[in-house]
Amino acid sequence: MDDVLGYMVGAIAIIVCCFGLPWLIFHYITKWKTAATLTSGDEKLLDELHDAARRLDDRLCTIERIMTAENPNWRQQCMPGREDRQRLLADGE
Repeated sequence: MDDVLGYMVGAIAIIVCCFGLPWLIFHYITKWKTAATLTSGDEKLLDELHDAARRLDDRLCTIERIMTAENPNWRQQCMPGREDRQRLLADGE
């Protein structure tokens, strides 16, 4: 009786190793591959973000054109650290 039980446990272990384990591995590989792709909602969100970025870029270009028309030297006046450089230049003279 113990021999039959031992053979059955061995047969079940072999079946699980030969069929169950590969099935489990391939199941999760398939899940990982489908999770790595973009959904239609993700693609729609990316398109909306791209359109918003393009509109913001157009607005920024318009603002820069207006600023340049009003004051051609506005870029040099807005640079960070401008006051520090002017103070250093004044101290050096």
